[in-house]
Amino acid sequence: MLHVNDLVFRYGGRVLFDGATVHVAAGQKVGLVGRNGAGKSTLFKLITGELHPDGGEATVRPRARLGVVAQEAPAGEASLVECVLAADGERATLLAEAETAADPHRIADIHERLAAIDAHGAPARAAAILAGLGFDAEAQARPVSSYSGGWRMRVALAAALFARPDLLLLDEPTNHLDLEATLWLQSYLATWPGTLLVISHDRELLNEVAGRIIHLDGGRLVAYGGNYDAFERIRRDKMELAAKAQAKQLEQRRKIQAFIDRFRAKATKAAQAQSRVKMLERLGPVVPVIEERSIAFEFPDPEPLSPPILAVEDGTAGYDGRTVLRGLNLRVDMDDRIALLGANGNGKSTLAKLLSGRLAPMGGRLARPPKLKIGYFAQHQTEELTPGRTAFDHMAAVMKDAPEAKVRAHLGRFGFEQERADVKVDNLSGGEKARLLFALMSRDAPHLMVLDEPTNHLDIDAREALVAALNAYEGAVVLVSHDPHLIELVADRLWLVADGKVRAFDGDLADYRRFLLERAREARREGRDAERGAAPSRKDERRAAADLRAQLAPLRRKAQQAEKLLEKLLADKAGLEGQLADPALYRGPAEAVTRLRRQLAETERAVADAEAAWLAAHEELEAAG
Repeated sequence: MLHVNDLVFRYGGRVLFDGATVHVAAGQKVGLVGRNGAGKSTLFKLITGELHPDGGEATVRPRARLGVVAQEAPAGEASLVECVLAADGERATLLAEAETAADPHRIADIHERLAAIDAHGAPARAAAILAGLGFDAEAQARPVSSYSGGWRMRVALAAALFARPDLLLLDEPTNHLDLEATLWLQSYLATWPGTLLVISHDRELLNEVAGRIIHLDGGRLVAYGGNYDAFERIRRDKMELAAKAQAKQLEQRRKIQAFIDRFRAKATKAAQAQSRVKMLERLGPVVPVIEERSIAFEFPDPEPLSPPILAVEDGTAGYDGRTVLRGLNLRVDMDDRIALLGANGNGKSTLAKLLSGRLAPMGGRLARPPKLKIGYFAQHQTEELTPGRTAFDHMAAVMKDAPEAKVRAHLGRFGFEQERADVKVDNLSGGEKARLLFALMSRDAPHLMVLDEPTNHLDIDAREALVAALNAYEGAVVLVSHDPHLIELVADRLWLVADGKVRAFDGDLADYRRFLLERAREARREGRDAERGAAPSRKDERRAAADLRAQLAPLRRKAQQAEKLLEKLLADKAGLEGQLADPALYRGPAEAVTRLRRQLAETERAVADAEAAWLAAHEELEAAG
């Protein structure tokens, strides 16, 4: 489907691709990963022809339909459904021709082709995709122009999915989505019938969807089988082997050089010394083990405060007299890790602004101690950075009385060493700007950090560093994020923001996924009932419910068995990892280490298979419901 052969491309004096070669077969789902700035989006532009290579080629199979999300958000007075339907150019052309065609044979051909592409089912399919991305029936009928840029980018994504291209290119598709739409997209792409190449820093998406990973590293494209976790494991093992080979070669060179130095001057050993010199030359230079520089975050720990550090009683929040949230009774303590759930538009950002002090309550009482310090992070704050000023300039401006060494030390907590601290923000990557915002937000060691979509511009390694920093941080965290991996590893409390209220959600993200599936089933049932007209009697409802329970019982048992097996395998995996983490193991026989690693690899494969079976069982249960 896609062939990249000896690709060479230079941009702004940098060599982004140097003899890069990789092939993607039809039907494969591939994740493209690499550090920010490595050239992933540039590769997409080379594939689509927007850019032209300096050497080599990137070609798509002839006559294959290529799908990309439009860079500019759609606009106009057409409804969302009409906008998405227009993405299928063949269907639109055939329908228009069917209105004017006079030749009976041509009319027959048109209708035969329309049936082949399921043209009559297209509106329902477009509506289903839009619903998955967060647009209900009423929202789908509104004109595109009535939505903000972020929502219109969802429409662009829906159009790309609806068109069903042979090769679909997605560049960070979850950036404009909330958690609910992200979870839906994971499920949708997992069953995508075509070929998929996706750039993403969302580990969960890459694990759920990708069966192959292509790593852009040093201008080359290296393919790995499996999902992101498998790629990370294989690459780590390769680097460990390379490090051992390097150490072995260095030791060999040291011994040879020592022999040469010792016996070169002795006539009786001159011949042997000369042979060692030739041996040293044949060894060649030491091959370095190149490891990408890791990013580390470190949030300063605050001084302790008595609980609660923040409380809301019978609170009301909104804008310009319009109530968004009401009946708020909330409490935050120093050790809280809270994630806010709920679709975009339900008030998560409103609550975040209320808790951070950016928004005053419209009613009720908000209590907080006078010494409380709050840090607030939101992606739109990158627009507030001043062009032409460096990271050091920004930090020095808010740490006015601090000496330069202290300012630079704080920047260093977030990966800004001497060189990067003096780069103008215009030339910083999106991830670096986000890290600068983290540094600015945490300069006073806040007791509470409110983070609204903190990972949008962070690559996977930076996201892992953020997870570690948040778990080490001694203060409270309130988190709004579409990244399930971040929520699962950081949050221990979930608040659901919906229907103008905020309530604790009793469960974890897996429970929340099931909650969303059940809610979607209920919406479909209500839709079917509305189409039938008259409401059924209570007796009919009870009979139908009993029939449905009987029908679903085997599927529910299958799903429960898959879940139990997955839980057991995860427990086995944790046990093996615990044994491998024990330093005493490595003082014993090497065979024991090898055996445990083999068992762990087999268990991880079994976990992947069990996760796939669990997901399939739940999808089957959902479809039957």
